[in-house]
Amino acid sequence: MRYRIAIGADHGGFELKEELKGFLREMGHQVQDLGTHGEESVHYPGFAVLVARQISQGEADRGILICGTGIGMSIVANRFPGVRAALCHDLYTAIMSRKHNDANCLALGGRVLGKGLAKEMVRVWLETPFEGGRHELRLAQIRELEKQIPDKGGGC
Repeated sequence: MRYRIAIGADHGGFELKEELKGFLREMGHQVQDLGTHGEESVHYPGFAVLVARQISQGEADRGILICGTGIGMSIVANRFPGVRAALCHDLYTAIMSRKHNDANCLALGGRVLGKGLAKEMVRVWLETPFEGGRHELRLAQIRELEKQIPDKGGGC
């Protein structure tokens, strides 16, 4: 399956973002680079908002966010309705984020992961299907929670 993927990073994730863009295109995916476009210091929330909004509004099938650790990006992205951003640091967490959580946004740490591992994580994350079943019930609970939380942040 080929996806429309929005990708964004701050200065701590810029180098890895550039590496992953080419890798994703080689795999046949459509990639929209939402920045940053250089190594100068920038604030991560703005880039996380751009990617998360694309996912939340259905303009991207998946998103990839990269900052120094991935923590800040995942916090921001998860404020948007319908975004399930998973911070992953290894193959197991990347696989399980898809199988059990149907994660549609992958958060990575540019200062934590090597390029080879990051590429393999992205590959398995894109190729691993959601298992459904009992996990679908849990996602339904999350969707209900989103309805109960006034302005989850999608208006950022």
